[in-house]
Amino acid sequence: MQAEKSPSSVVRRIAHLDMDAFYASVELLRYPQLKGLPVVIGGGRRHADDALLVKHADTPLHKIPVADFPLLDGYTGRGVITTATYAARQFGVGSAMGLMKAAKLCPQAILLPVDFAQYRHYSQRFKAIITDIAPVMENRGVDEVYIDFTQVPGGQRQGGRVLARLIQKAIFDDTGLTCSVGVAPNKLLAKMASEFNKPNGIAIVHESDLEPMIWPLACRKINGIGPKADEKLKKHGIETIGQLAAKELQWLMDTFGPRTGAWLFAAAHGQDDRPVETESEPVSMSRETTFDRDLHAVRDKAELGAIFTRLCEQVADDLQRKGYRGKTVGIKLRFDDFKSVTRDITVDYFTADAKDIRRIAGLCLKRAPLQKRLRLLGVRVGALLSEDEALEFMKNKPVAHVEYARAATKNIANDPLTGQLF
Repeated sequence: MQAEKSPSSVVRRIAHLDMDAFYASVELLRYPQLKGLPVVIGGGRRHADDALLVKHADTPLHKIPVADFPLLDGYTGRGVITTATYAARQFGVGSAMGLMKAAKLCPQAILLPVDFAQYRHYSQRFKAIITDIAPVMENRGVDEVYIDFTQVPGGQRQGGRVLARLIQKAIFDDTGLTCSVGVAPNKLLAKMASEFNKPNGIAIVHESDLEPMIWPLACRKINGIGPKADEKLKKHGIETIGQLAAKELQWLMDTFGPRTGAWLFAAAHGQDDRPVETESEPVSMSRETTFDRDLHAVRDKAELGAIFTRLCEQVADDLQRKGYRGKTVGIKLRFDDFKSVTRDITVDYFTADAKDIRRIAGLCLKRAPLQKRLRLLGVRVGALLSEDEALEFMKNKPVAHVEYARAATKNIANDPLTGQLF
């Protein structure tokens, strides 16, 4: 049995825990008869889903016959996949894919609607289990967290494997859900490691493992390198992390810019000193919706206006409920050709008022092309401060500036371009 290290020899051990196919796994808890089958979670609740529950109103959920579940075959609509079971993923079906495309790849898959209330419930449960064992945890969304193992009993044993196993078992015993854990010297490497042995696996990475385990991976495996950056790297003959690590720092800074180049160099060498933050302030809050059909700025004016108002009200409610105000309001539009644009305006005061947000978001529309049919509309509020901080800011802000900013947003009512939509 490996002994605990003395304080002087303790090394940093950071874990990234990722729940396995989280939404799908939660659904399998209530429909265990679907285990091992291709199942897709996505879209909104449909008549077929309601009909299933009505037909089996007096039947326990786990006894509903598999043959009675609605299939993906023949799906028509604008829905997208939230997640899919591993059995469905073998057919090339994955998150963010349109359900109509998925229906062509795996028509025999069972289609279930999303149930966010249930997913939030299980998210809170597994996170409470983690913090009981290892209290320094950073929330990264509904199904993933970072955990600092460094000073936790067992966190150094076998590189963190002992503690990772304990957490895995505790989560499974309480919820029936599995997770994958990567443990490494920092967040960057831990996140990569959590993908190595999915599902229900553990991967341990030490500093000495950088060359054999990390460098052979594709650059896209680095969290933060997206499709565009990857394409640019490939144009320079850089496809693996090892090839990226072989480049000189100065060359990377000259080619990608000082900031990005320095980050690429550090990431390729496995360097990341970001702490595990138990509390983090939100950067922004947003709401968006994808329409069942493409909407036209003129012909669907009333419908778009109602949706726009509802989104602004929802964002305002989120801000007020969580105690924030913001001064940057933005919109997101996606057109029928799948191209997207964003526009935002920063005003001279902080707000969480739905009418204010709607007026400012309306001003953003003046700067956006509205000729094409719309597929998606979103509203975002950023540059957030807590309510107390925002009020303190307003106390020290000249009233004239605030009133000028408020007055500017009212001009939208008579604007011909924005008026045609809202």
